[in-house]
Amino acid sequence: MAAKRAIGRVLGLDLGSKRIGVAISNSERTVATPIDTVHRTGDRPRDHRQINELVSEWEAEVIVVGLPLSLDGSVGPAAQGVLDEIDQLGATIPVPIKTYDERFTTVTADRSLKEQNLGAAERRKVVDMVAAQILLQGWLDLHREDPDV
Repeated sequence: MAAKRAIGRVLGLDLGSKRIGVAISNSERTVATPIDTVHRTGDRPRDHRQINELVSEWEAEVIVVGLPLSLDGSVGPAAQGVLDEIDQLGATIPVPIKTYDERFTTVTADRSLKEQNLGAAERRKVVDMVAAQILLQGWLDLHREDPDV
Protein backbone atom coordinates (compact mmCIF):
# COMPACT_ATOMS: atom_id res chain seq x y z
CA MET A 1 0.00 0.00 0.00
CA ALA A 2 1.32 3.48 -0.87
CA ALA A 3 2.29 5.77 1.98
CA LYS A 4 -0.12 8.60 2.69
CA ARG A 5 1.10 11.94 1.33
CA ALA A 6 1.56 14.89 3.67
CA ILE A 7 -1.12 17.49 3.09
CA GLY A 8 -0.93 21.12 4.12
CA ARG A 9 0.37 24.36 2.75
CA VAL A 10 4.05 25.19 2.38
CA LEU A 11 5.34 28.77 2.52
CA GLY A 12 8.29 29.55 0.24
CA LEU A 13 10.72 32.36 1.06
CA ASP A 14 13.37 34.04 -1.05
CA LEU A 15 15.41 35.93 1.58
CA GLY A 16 16.94 39.00 -0.03
CA SER A 17 18.82 41.83 1.60
CA LYS A 18 16.09 44.39 0.79
CA ARG A 19 13.02 42.24 0.19
CA ILE A 20 11.71 38.78 1.03
CA GLY A 21 9.73 37.10 -1.71
CA VAL A 22 6.87 34.93 -0.47
CA ALA A 23 4.97 32.14 -2.21
CA ILE A 24 2.45 29.59 -0.95
CA SER A 25 1.52 26.10 -2.09
CA ASN A 26 -1.97 24.73 -2.37
CA SER A 27 -2.92 22.30 0.40
CA GLU A 28 -2.14 19.30 -1.83
CA ARG A 29 1.42 20.64 -2.25
CA THR A 30 1.34 20.52 -6.02
CA VAL A 31 1.25 24.18 -7.12
CA ALA A 32 3.14 27.23 -5.85
CA THR A 33 1.69 30.73 -6.18
CA PRO A 34 3.45 34.06 -5.51
CA ILE A 35 1.63 36.00 -2.80
CA ASP A 36 3.66 38.80 -1.24
CA THR A 37 6.89 40.71 -0.84
CA VAL A 38 8.02 41.61 2.67
CA HIS A 39 10.15 44.74 2.59
CA ARG A 40 13.08 44.57 4.99
CA THR A 41 12.74 47.12 7.78
CA GLY A 42 16.26 46.86 9.21
CA ASP A 43 14.67 45.18 12.25
CA ARG A 44 15.05 41.44 11.65
CA PRO A 45 12.78 40.35 14.56
CA ARG A 46 10.04 42.58 13.12
CA ASP A 47 10.56 41.08 9.65
CA HIS A 48 10.34 37.61 11.19
CA ARG A 49 7.09 38.52 12.93
CA GLN A 50 5.67 39.49 9.52
CA ILE A 51 6.68 36.07 8.19
CA ASN A 52 5.11 34.40 11.22
CA GLU A 53 1.88 36.30 10.50
CA LEU A 54 1.94 34.92 6.94
CA VAL A 55 2.49 31.40 8.30
CA SER A 56 -0.60 31.84 10.49
CA GLU A 57 -2.70 33.55 7.83
CA TRP A 58 -2.02 30.87 5.22
CA GLU A 59 -1.96 28.01 7.76
CA ALA A 60 1.42 26.85 6.48
CA GLU A 61 2.81 23.68 8.00
CA VAL A 62 6.33 23.99 6.56
CA ILE A 63 8.56 26.81 5.35
CA VAL A 64 11.00 26.34 2.47
CA VAL A 65 13.78 28.92 2.26
CA GLY A 66 15.91 29.34 -0.82
CA LEU A 67 19.58 28.65 -0.15
CA PRO A 68 21.87 30.61 -2.51
CA LEU A 69 24.65 28.06 -2.88
CA SER A 70 27.77 28.94 -4.85
CA LEU A 71 27.97 27.77 -8.45
CA ASP A 72 30.04 24.76 -7.34
CA GLY A 73 27.36 23.83 -4.78
CA SER A 74 29.31 24.96 -1.74
CA VAL A 75 28.07 27.17 1.10
CA GLY A 76 29.52 30.60 0.44
CA PRO A 77 28.98 33.85 2.35
CA ALA A 78 25.46 34.45 0.95
CA ALA A 79 24.30 30.93 1.82
CA GLN A 80 25.87 31.17 5.28
CA GLY A 81 23.97 34.41 5.87
CA VAL A 82 20.72 32.68 4.94
CA LEU A 83 21.52 29.72 7.21
CA ASP A 84 22.22 32.14 10.08
CA GLU A 85 18.89 33.88 9.46
CA ILE A 86 17.09 30.52 9.31
CA ASP A 87 18.46 29.78 12.81
CA GLN A 88 16.99 33.07 14.05
CA LEU A 89 13.72 32.52 12.20
CA GLY A 90 13.41 29.02 13.65
CA ALA A 91 13.49 30.46 17.16
CA THR A 92 10.28 32.43 16.50
CA ILE A 93 8.31 30.34 14.01
CA PRO A 94 6.56 27.15 15.16
CA VAL A 95 6.83 25.14 11.92
CA PRO A 96 9.73 23.21 10.38
CA ILE A 97 12.03 25.15 8.07
CA LYS A 98 13.61 23.40 5.08
CA THR A 99 16.11 24.72 2.55
CA TYR A 100 16.18 24.37 -1.21
CA ASP A 101 18.98 25.19 -3.64
CA GLU A 102 17.83 28.42 -5.22
CA ARG A 103 20.68 29.05 -7.63
CA PHE A 104 19.38 31.03 -10.60
CA THR A 105 15.80 31.44 -9.34
CA THR A 106 15.94 35.25 -9.38
CA VAL A 107 17.58 35.20 -12.82
CA THR A 108 14.90 32.78 -14.05
CA ALA A 109 12.15 34.93 -12.53
CA ASP A 110 13.53 38.11 -14.08
CA ARG A 111 13.87 36.45 -17.49
CA SER A 112 10.30 35.15 -17.29
CA LEU A 113 9.00 38.61 -16.40
CA LYS A 114 10.96 40.18 -19.28
CA GLU A 115 9.37 37.66 -21.64
CA GLN A 116 6.00 38.96 -20.40
CA ASN A 117 7.12 42.43 -21.50
CA LEU A 118 7.15 43.89 -17.98
CA GLY A 119 9.30 46.97 -17.61
CA ALA A 120 12.10 47.22 -15.06
CA ALA A 121 9.95 49.02 -12.46
CA GLU A 122 7.17 46.45 -12.72
CA ARG A 123 9.67 43.56 -12.55
CA ARG A 124 11.25 44.94 -9.36
CA LYS A 125 7.83 44.92 -7.68
CA VAL A 126 7.23 41.21 -8.29
CA VAL A 127 10.56 39.49 -9.04
CA ASP A 128 11.17 38.42 -5.42
CA MET A 129 7.82 36.70 -5.01
CA VAL A 130 8.15 35.07 -8.43
CA ALA A 131 11.60 33.80 -7.38
CA ALA A 132 9.95 32.42 -4.22
CA GLN A 133 7.33 30.73 -6.41
CA ILE A 134 10.02 29.15 -8.61
CA LEU A 135 12.03 27.81 -5.68
CA LEU A 136 8.92 26.54 -3.89
CA GLN A 137 7.64 24.83 -7.04
CA GLY A 138 11.03 23.18 -7.45
CA TRP A 139 10.89 21.91 -3.87
CA LEU A 140 7.31 20.68 -4.31
CA ASP A 141 8.22 18.85 -7.52
CA LEU A 142 11.27 17.27 -5.89
CA HIS A 143 9.19 16.00 -2.96
CA ARG A 144 6.03 15.09 -4.88
CA GLU A 145 6.36 11.38 -4.06
CA ASP A 146 7.86 11.82 -0.58
CA PRO A 147 5.18 11.26 2.07
CA ASP A 148 7.31 12.58 4.92
CA VAL A 149 7.70 16.24 3.90
